[in-house]
Amino acid sequence: MIYLDHNATTPALPVAVEAVSASMAGVGNASSVHAAGRGARSIVEGARQAVATLIKADPKSVIFTSGATEANNTVIKHFANSMVMTGSCEHPSVIEAAPDALRIPTLPSGLIDTDAYQDMLNTHKPALVSIMLVNNETGVIQPIQNLAALAHEAGAKFHCDGVQAAGRIDIDFTKLGADYLTLSAHKMGGPQGVGALVVAPKAPPVKLIHGGGQERRQRAGTENVAGIAGMGAAAKAADHKAYQRLAALRDKIESEIAGITVFGKDAPRVANTTCFALAGVPADTQLMALDLAGICVSSGSACSSGSVKPSHVLEAMGIAPALAGCALRVSLGWTTTAAEIDTFIATYKKLQSTWHK
Repeated sequence: MIYLDHNATTPALPVAVEAVSASMAGVGNASSVHAAGRGARSIVEGARQAVATLIKADPKSVIFTSGATEANNTVIKHFANSMVMTGSCEHPSVIEAAPDALRIPTLPSGLIDTDAYQDMLNTHKPALVSIMLVNNETGVIQPIQNLAALAHEAGAKFHCDGVQAAGRIDIDFTKLGADYLTLSAHKMGGPQGVGALVVAPKAPPVKLIHGGGQERRQRAGTENVAGIAGMGAAAKAADHKAYQRLAALRDKIESEIAGITVFGKDAPRVANTTCFALAGVPADTQLMALDLAGICVSSGSACSSGSVKPSHVLEAMGIAPALAGCALRVSLGWTTTAAEIDTFIATYKKLQSTWHK
């Protein structure tokens, strides 16, 4: 099997597997005051430091959650009774959490329409703006520092979904300017079921799950010590500079497969992602053929109930529905080799010739 769906989830790093296993071999509730509890607490705090170091933040700003979906909902629902604005290409965990939010237009490049955004800020005066750092379908990188500054000038707080960015590009939480940043472990080689919400020192505290006093009373529930240990190990191992090697493999796909339309290619993109369409061949036809050939790719977000349906991201970019329905997302990761990309290209070309008969 050739796995090219790293934006859905990336294989766990060996160091993360080892950290999870070592944690599960022990015992202890991180909120207990005895020796076993203190041991568990040490694991959690070590991971908190590792995540904070990855994004250049204060460890006290990091709150562990069950994943980025929970973290996104925690922020969005805190502002549910206020005006909220989101990008039109956001992840479903933001779009669905704020069904009545105003959607900021997107340019054909995949970048936010800054002029329209500025007008909307001046007209509507939102309490919260939510825009992702890296798009999960196209890999387009938004100029968050500028977008956050504009939101603050209008008196709004700024939330950024950083899931597809962590470990792939350099993140400096302070320079980014966001009040809230959400992260996911399994997108950077950690385990599924754990993530983090990073809250700037002067940002209003937000809370979704009530109960005990865990995570500085910001997120109730016994900490997932093993998952958190794995996330910390993945964060410590992350190397955004080494990750850039994937750009050459991504570019090879786009240059050697003829007749495709690549989305977002005129905007800054993360190194591992290409989203392209082969006109006239539905995405589900392509997906099934590639799957039978032992190649795993996607047609968009993995959080769309496993269904193949037109992408709201491409729709927001102004892509015609007929072409958007033919789009695939190929996302590379730390396990991807040049030989695998050569095989993918050769296989796709072979299938391409049958689709166009």
